[in-house]
Amino acid sequence: MPTARLGLPDLGFGVGLRACHHSYVLSHRPRVDWFEVITENFLDVDGFPRHVLEQVADSYPIVMHGVSMSIGSSDPLDLGYLHRVRRLADRYGAAWVSDHLCWTGVLGINTHDLLPMPFTEQSLRHVVERIRVAQDILERPLVVENPSSYLEYTQSTLTEWEFLARMAEDADCGLLLDVNNVYVSSRNHGFDPAAYLRSVPADRVVQFHLAGHTDHGTHLIDTHDRPVADPVWELYRQALDRTDAVSTLLEWDDRIPPFPELLDELDRARAFSATARRSEVIRDHAG
Repeated sequence: MPTARLGLPDLGFGVGLRACHHSYVLSHRPRVDWFEVITENFLDVDGFPRHVLEQVADSYPIVMHGVSMSIGSSDPLDLGYLHRVRRLADRYGAAWVSDHLCWTGVLGINTHDLLPMPFTEQSLRHVVERIRVAQDILERPLVVENPSSYLEYTQSTLTEWEFLARMAEDADCGLLLDVNNVYVSSRNHGFDPAAYLRSVPADRVVQFHLAGHTDHGTHLIDTHDRPVADPVWELYRQALDRTDAVSTLLEWDDRIPPFPELLDELDRARAFSATARRSEVIRDHAG
């Protein structure tokens, strides 16, 4: 199996650091391997949020996960934002910086949403060039996530997984494979999620996301407000079969439960990973 991860480590199993859990985390030092922080929550603030980040970064590895780099927008890249992200990552020793394959606005207007990309040769060249610029400023690889989507562009000439694979190779960046997003988008657009996983370059996958979604019958919404669904756990198992040790993050952003309940859900991910590794050992011995 591929083991190259752009020189980035396997951090184990982590959760997103959310404000409602700050006091619990500082007082209990829970048994998680690492924390993912939303970049914008700490970028231009001081006071208690920065105190929390400093304390957490002293005790755990952290990863910075952004929502406003807008790597796919036609607006110029915000170079000032990228320099501030680099300084924050340097100050707190972030293991890596991630953001989404999307655009968040145009003409200087931020929609505060992760808007879908058209998957064309032109947009691929555009995104690859912007990732290269971002990585030069960040002075580290950028790890790019596949977002969930609810519409498709008629002018797209590539599948999402073809776009991701070529983007990762051409830009020499990492991938954050959100397994829940793969499932949500597969249901919304009618593609085979297993084919998606088989097509993603495994040696570029630095991190997994797991989360819950809401099923509205005709479509799914990536709500991050409940436990991981059984079909997503099955996709996670398939993703693990294609990769070596990869950092796994549990997202929960609405109707957030007490921290011990997050740990119970995270333990399911640990169990799935342990089972996948045992299966790998058995296959290796059988071969």
